[in-house]
Amino acid sequence: MSVVPAQAVAGATPGAGAWPEDGGAPLAPRARFVPALGAVYRAQLSRARVARIPLLFVATFQSIGIMVLLRGVVDGGEPARAVVSGSSVLVVAFVALNLLAQYFGQLRAGGGLDHYATLPVPPAAVVLGAAAAYASFTVPGTLVTAITGCLLFQLPMAHLWVLAAVLPLAGAALAGLGAALGLLAPRPELATLCGQLGMSAALLLGVLPAGGMPEVIGWARDLLPSTYGVEALAHSFDPQPDWAMVAADLGVCAAVGVLSLAVATWAYRRAATR
Repeated sequence: MSVVPAQAVAGATPGAGAWPEDGGAPLAPRARFVPALGAVYRAQLSRARVARIPLLFVATFQSIGIMVLLRGVVDGGEPARAVVSGSSVLVVAFVALNLLAQYFGQLRAGGGLDHYATLPVPPAAVVLGAAAAYASFTVPGTLVTAITGCLLFQLPMAHLWVLAAVLPLAGAALAGLGAALGLLAPRPELATLCGQLGMSAALLLGVLPAGGMPEVIGWARDLLPSTYGVEALAHSFDPQPDWAMVAADLGVCAAVGVLSLAVATWAYRRAATR
């Protein structure tokens, strides 16, 4: 039986396949990044849809409950905008940071990374696909939380379209951080702990108004990836939003997202080769 050249594999380009030195069948060509990313994204989204719906309900209920509790001590103005924007992004932190850290921690401990390592899939596609799936899974809960907060605090909803930019950027930053924590933690229990601590930081530093915080807490807040998404959404609630400030916050959030996803990709390669 004749051997089919590697270039005949669907979509392969000349030189994509590799011929073993012993003269056996050629290795499969490495998958292109975009199709591999789409396949990982669809698989992870399907998995999350089945297993994470109850947890998404808990994340949404938790954020709405925090707003209801703070409604008694926050009347309006800048504190109200901070509470609503922080609670909305907290849904993203719960799913994209906390759950993704647990997922990659369990994947590493259970040998799941070995399975991905045997596939001709670029490491960045695995990390980005999982991060995008977990981040997009937060869209319904974030929208419900933001609308409920606007109704509770009588905030304008005319510029809620800013969420279309805040969600993917803050989701990418938090998901990259969650993936890195899960992949770098030596044990799944530590990955779960790191994810919980990260979500608690998003709660305390993102939801509470920053005006009365000590300076040290303000520095810690600046280091939290989700802060800039929270600030961008909060500025959109102003009577006359400063769109330059919104764009600047979104730009910082995008830069942090690229950095955190790059760190997560490095952590994936490191964990897969150990």
